[in-house]
Amino acid sequence: MTEFPNLFLRVAEIDWANVPEDYTHSIRPLRNLDRLEFSFPVTLFAGENGTGKSTLLEALAISAGFNPEGGTFNYRFSTYDDYSSLSQGMRLIRGHRRPKTGFFLRAESFYNVATAAMTKYNDDGRMPDYHALSHGESFLEFMRRGGRDGLYLMDEPEAALSPQRQLALLKMIHDMCGEGCQFIIATHSPILLGMPEAQILSFDEENIHPCAYEETGSYQITKMFLSRREKFLQDLFEEE
Repeated sequence: MTEFPNLFLRVAEIDWANVPEDYTHSIRPLRNLDRLEFSFPVTLFAGENGTGKSTLLEALAISAGFNPEGGTFNYRFSTYDDYSSLSQGMRLIRGHRRPKTGFFLRAESFYNVATAAMTKYNDDGRMPDYHALSHGESFLEFMRRGGRDGLYLMDEPEAALSPQRQLALLKMIHDMCGEGCQFIIATHSPILLGMPEAQILSFDEENIHPCAYEETGSYQITKMFLSRREKFLQDLFEEE
């Protein structure tokens, strides 16, 4: 197995005694998690809605020094404080390198990140008008401003992107990993989950665990739909 000794984030540990009582305690895959190791430049969180993927990603981002609502390390703005207390019990074990750049992007707040990028953090005047672009175009344009040796956390980036643009993002991630970057991504996309040499963590059972691409629900359901669409829809519509 290929080893990747230069990752920025190596381990995340959670001391639940320091996590105030909130909804995170009722999410079973999270509640059963005390330690999570990152072994590859790309880690993908896979699983159904409500299994804690975005909550864990958010806590990782906050613990790593990102603004809870998104942006780069220097972004500090808030339009609505709505994040869990999981980061209060989280401790990160980092690698010997420190990221030179990076960002945290979440699907539901990218509009706010784009606004902040154009107003508060556009000192050089070189930021594009993100709001003049489509959601997907602005997302990829922001992504292109990333650089080598960066740490990037993304929550469901496929929400902004067509299948073709998801492939473009996949290529960008691949190329940036060759420049010393690390990615942690929560996704339902069977395209993004197909990233070669990625660590896929499934949240679909009692405990978060590594799984193969073909074991993810996103792959299995998409394959079933595409290969037997008419029968799939017939069975779906006839369900009581």
